[in-house]
Parts: sequence; C-alpha cells; structure tokens
Amino acid sequence: MGEGADEAGWDVEPGDEIEPLVQAVGRLLKVCREAAGMTVPELATAMGYGEDMIRKIERGARIPRPEFLDRVDQLLRAQGHLKAFREDMKKARYPKKVRQLAELEERAVEMLLYSHHNIHGLLQTEDYARALLCTWRPAYSPDELERMVAARMARKSVFERSPAPELGFVLEEVTLRRPIGDTMVLRRQLEHMLEVARLPFVELQVMPTAHANHPGTGGLIEVLKFPDGTGVGRTDGDFFGRPVSNPRQLRVLDLRYGIIRAQALPPEESLVFIEKALGEV
Repeated sequence: MGEGADEAGWDVEPGDEIEPLVQAVGRLLKVCREAAGMTVPELATAMGYGEDMIRKIERGARIPRPEFLDRVDQLLRAQGHLKAFREDMKKARYPKKVRQLAELEERAVEMLLYSHHNIHGLLQTEDYARALLCTWRPAYSPDELERMVAARMARKSVFERSPAPELGFVLEEVTLRRPIGDTMVLRRQLEHMLEVARLPFVELQVMPTAHANHPGTGGLIEVLKFPDGTGVGRTDGDFFGRPVSNPRQLRVLDLRYGIIRAQALPPEESLVFIEKALGEV
C-alpha cells in the first residue's frame, strides 16, 4: 500500500451544498474506470488505497484530494476530465463555514483583523493550528482535525495573490505568550510571524496587555473590504457575532479597529516586541 486510506480525501458532510458536485465527480470516476477496463480492486491496488475508499469516492461519500485526481486521471487516461475538478474538490474539502470564509477572503482587497485570544488563523503555522484545534471540545475526530488544519492552511493562499490584499493584524500580547503546543511549536510560530510581518502588504501590530483601555475588550474584530467598495465584518461583541454588511454597522467596526490600531505598538516596535518574546521562549 502507498498512502493510507484516510489520506485519500474527506467525508462529505450530510446536506452540504457541495454534495451533488462530489457525487458527479464520483460517477465520472466510475465511468472512466470502467472505460479503462479496470475493476475497483485493480484501481485500489494501482492507486495504493483500500477498495472501500475507492467505492466511497465513486458513490460521492468521500471528497477526493486534488492529488488523487491528478494520479487517477493519468492512470485511467481520462484526458484531463477528472483532473478538471481539481480546484473544485480542493475547495469542497473545507468545512462549509470555512469554505464561505475562504471565498470572502479571496475577494477582499483589504483585511483588518484583531485577535484577542489566539494568534489569527491566517498567521498560524500548521503545527500551531493543529495544537490549537486539539484544545477544542468536544474533540475533533482525527479525520475532522486534519480537514480543519488543511482548510486553515489553504486560506493562507491570500498571501500569494497578485496583487495581494492589504492585510492589517493587531494581536494581543497574550497570544504571543500562550504556550500552545510545545516550546518548539511556539518558537516556530513566532519566527513565522516575523517573516510574514516583513511582507510589504502586511502590517502587524501588538497590543501590550498594559494597554487595557481599548475597545478590543469586546472580542475579535474582522473587516473585509471588496473592490466595489462594499465589505463584510463581524465581532464577538455585537450583532450576535454574525457577519454584517450594512454600511452603518461596518462603520462601527472600522471605528473600533481604528482605535485599537492607534493604541497598539507601531509595526516596527511590534517586531521588536515579538523578537523579545521569541527570545524568552
């Protein structure tokens, strides 16, 4: 066997809107397999997966990984028909709420992000994200955990866009010191943040714990702005924690974020602050 069966993809969440698309890809896989004159056991052996996994993909109960589609397309000589769904399946693997957030982030030209409990997801390393998600209760199953980690890492594609969006982060001091994972996980996380902070389109600031009189005490703030002048935002403190797009509500979030940014350390001093925190780990 090559890769483990659990590496072939992710189970479809019942009732998810992407279920019909995953089922269509599964039917296409079956058609291509039969056209190539291969049985399920033969394909499973050639791909290095269990027979049950192949059957689950064919009936649309399992979301195939993009890498699986690349390999099986070549093996079955599908002339790119299976591989054509690579990006669709890449997005389909995200849990629904993460998929919706990723779509908004892909459209944004400016993102204003304030984190108060943990380092923001877009700044997290894979090891830090996994360690953090392992603290949630009820606990994720191993499959759910890896799906959440993969989705969080995929969202970081915003850093590779051209042109890249303007990204503003304000992090509370406690997020730099909370020992999520072991010492090495935290060290690598802080080192990664220093690298990201030096990107020309990123502004990263630290809010020292001593700066207590600011509106961030109401919870996280996220504001995404789009090319047409519209936007969407959310905060723990108001609007029932739901995303809002009403201009008046967005102005409230803009106001709060502006005050927080003004009271946080400037970017240059924030880098020094993170370097000091790294030296203390």
